[in-house]
Amino acid sequence: MHFVDAKGILTGSRGHYGMNIYRGCTHGCIYCDSRSTCYQFTHPFEDVEVKRNAPALLDRALRSKRRKGMVGTGAMSDPYMHCEEELGLTRSCLEVILKNGFGAAIQTKSDRILRDIDLLDAINRSAKCVVQMTLTTYDDDLCRILEPNVCNTKRRIEVLERMRDRGIPTVVWLTPILPFINDTEENVAAILRECVRVGVKGVIDFGMGLTLREGDREYYYAALDRHFPGMKARYARRYGNAYALPSPNAKALQDTLHRICSDNGILSSPEDCFRFMRELPERHAQMSMFDL
Repeated sequence: MHFVDAKGILTGSRGHYGMNIYRGCTHGCIYCDSRSTCYQFTHPFEDVEVKRNAPALLDRALRSKRRKGMVGTGAMSDPYMHCEEELGLTRSCLEVILKNGFGAAIQTKSDRILRDIDLLDAINRSAKCVVQMTLTTYDDDLCRILEPNVCNTKRRIEVLERMRDRGIPTVVWLTPILPFINDTEENVAAILRECVRVGVKGVIDFGMGLTLREGDREYYYAALDRHFPGMKARYARRYGNAYALPSPNAKALQDTLHRICSDNGILSSPEDCFRFMRELPERHAQMSMFDL
């Protein structure tokens, strides 16, 4: 990893904010979109860029906001990758969020988030906190191939259970679904049954498939050659260089998703899930007449 002094940390407006404390990742997920060349990394992806002044920048930014809102993190780089264990910058930013009366929406694959469950609980009590966990496969042997440097699915489900026990709402990202690899009814239904059991608020899916761009595609195909001989040629025949790679089973899998979620009162459209994650309870979202 290497350290930088960032010029800014917070993006967004009118109560919907986002931040990335780190840039790059060490989880090694074979499908990671953040590797795509469109994000213009100037350093190796695993050489994580650390915004060491992130807590100070965040504090300054939040103090300047007239309207309270939700602060999201984890969309580009997991806030609980390996270096967070040593650096604690995500925890420091959560302390800043709590101090300033904002809410938090955190996306991760790591059980390191449990270290901060006290802060997440405090934020949820004072404003709102939503923990988002990515689940792609119920098969832990397959999980070790797809997401090799992070805790397995069973452990992530335990994290969701711990959050439920604290009253912290959770959302599951059921994505990506990789054609010919984890796109089975058995896999999707098993994950959804666990979502029901641990009381998640919503499940996000973008069409039961995968997207590939330059940079990401090359990394993914190299992983297919290592772990699934012949699969790269199968992808090339069916999808060519397409950006969107829907599973051949997409409709049946989406039907399963919506049926199970509907039967159990779980949000199942991305729009509904994002609306829930972005909304701060009205009593906290006080807006000045001068707020723009």
